[in-house]
Amino acid sequence: MDELRQRALRLLARREHSRAELRKKLAPHAESEEQLERLDALLDDLAGRRLLSDARYAEMRVSSRSARYGNARLAQELKQQGVSAEDCAGALEEAGDELARAHGIWARKFGTLPVDAADRARQTRFLMSRGFSGETIRRVMRGETPEPEQD
Repeated sequence: MDELRQRALRLLARREHSRAELRKKLAPHAESEEQLERLDALLDDLAGRRLLSDARYAEMRVSSRSARYGNARLAQELKQQGVSAEDCAGALEEAGDELARAHGIWARKFGTLPVDAADRARQTRFLMSRGFSGETIRRVMRGETPEPEQD
C-alpha cells in the first residue's frame, strides 16, 4: 500500500489527474483484490486531503485546451476521464465565450469568409472537428464577431 501511495503522489506531483484516471494507472500495480480495495481507500484519503480533485482536474484540462477546442469536445474529453457532469459544467463556464474562441481559431486558419459552398463546407467541417456547436459555427460563418469583453 505504501508503494501505491508513493506512486500516486509521484503521478499527482507531475500534473492533476481525475480520480478515474489515477485509479486506472494504479490498478495494475495492485497485486491482490485486497490491495484493489485499499486503492479505493487511498483515493478517498487523497481526495480528503485535497491532493486529488476532479473539479481541479477539469479546470486545468479546460484551461489548457480551450484555446483550441469547443465545449462539446472538452466535455467529451472530461467525460472519458470520469469527471462528473457538475464538475465538467463548472469548468466549461470558466472557458470563456465559445464564439470568441471559435472566431479566433477560424481567423487564424482561414481569415476570410467562404466564397462558395465547397469552401463553406470545408470551414464548417474544420470547426466541427474542433468540437464547436452548430450555432457557434453558423454565427462564425455569417461573419459575426464576438463582442469585446468589458471590465
